[in-house]
Amino acid sequence: MPGQISQPKSLCLLRLSALGDVCHAVALVQHIQRSFPDIKITWVIGKVEANLLADLPNVEFVIFDKRAGISGYTDLRDKMKGRKFDVLLHMQVALRASIASLCIPAKVKIGFDKKRAIEGQWLFTNQKVTAQQEPHVLEGFMAFAERLGIPTLNEALSSSVSGPSGLSIQPLWTMPIADDDISSTAKLVNSNKPIALLCPAASKPERNWHSEGYAKAADYLSSLGYYVVLSGSPTPVEVELAQQIEDKSQSTLLNLVGKTSLKQVLALIKSADMVLAPDTGAVHMAVAVGTPAIGLYAHSNPKRTGPYLYQQYVVNYYEASILQQQGKSSSELKWGIRAKGDNLMQQITIEDVIEKINAVRMHEYQIK
Repeated sequence: MPGQISQPKSLCLLRLSALGDVCHAVALVQHIQRSFPDIKITWVIGKVEANLLADLPNVEFVIFDKRAGISGYTDLRDKMKGRKFDVLLHMQVALRASIASLCIPAKVKIGFDKKRAIEGQWLFTNQKVTAQQEPHVLEGFMAFAERLGIPTLNEALSSSVSGPSGLSIQPLWTMPIADDDISSTAKLVNSNKPIALLCPAASKPERNWHSEGYAKAADYLSSLGYYVVLSGSPTPVEVELAQQIEDKSQSTLLNLVGKTSLKQVLALIKSADMVLAPDTGAVHMAVAVGTPAIGLYAHSNPKRTGPYLYQQYVVNYYEASILQQQGKSSSELKWGIRAKGDNLMQQITIEDVIEKINAVRMHEYQIK
């Protein structure tokens, strides 16, 4: 592998989706900016994800519409005409992203190591990051900084969030939230109680916990003095799940599902005292703004995709699921393999969730 790259003056980052992954990528971008304060960064990103990161300091966003078909690539090519980047960080292995990379002129194109460069990503790059053993997604991203000669050891970064021991990296984020979004969400919530935010829906229905469990969790949180708020997008699945939770709960909940912008959701997460969510972007948004996140996992390995600084609050049925399906533990299988099935999340009990709620409360009490 070639040696480290000399300090670039211009850099293009290609990461189109998803919400949690772009939150991880923000940690990388801001780490690069601290080391190279004069660098010009352009980020090729998806439309929804750009809405979340709008106003990120000193970053130019170029939106790639993956739903536009051929015209999406043509539009990207036109936007890149006459430009030349010192480095492209090709940080998405999907084939559509690799095809998009052909529209981005750069002297050096860095991708994942060959083992992780699936879907032929390695064919579209001329340099690779160093191979890693069982990395979290965030650690995999930060390997791109190391390829630029920027250290990512704990000593190199500090964080106001107290994370679990044994982390490879202590990332530091500053997520952009406008004052208007903060004030508008404060008016919506309008409570002096501590806030427990439930973001109950994942992008895939099989990753969702059931409405009965969320309703019982909401009732328990209410009994502890929390103001329970439901949050999510306006998709029919999310709206229906939130309504079921509200109907089955014995407490008064504030249902904001489908009633806020993505930026307002981020503001809600930041103002909350804890977040409860399945394997979805909300847990990573919570990490990025320093709000303790309780993650509910059965399909994917939380050591790879869980809330990076809050692994101690994960309800983890992934290991049990993968052992039952494969007859081996996750450490004996290909890193990142998913467990399959429509009912895996039903293994999670209300007692599991209450245990993590109490753990968050105990930790927050100890640091006050």
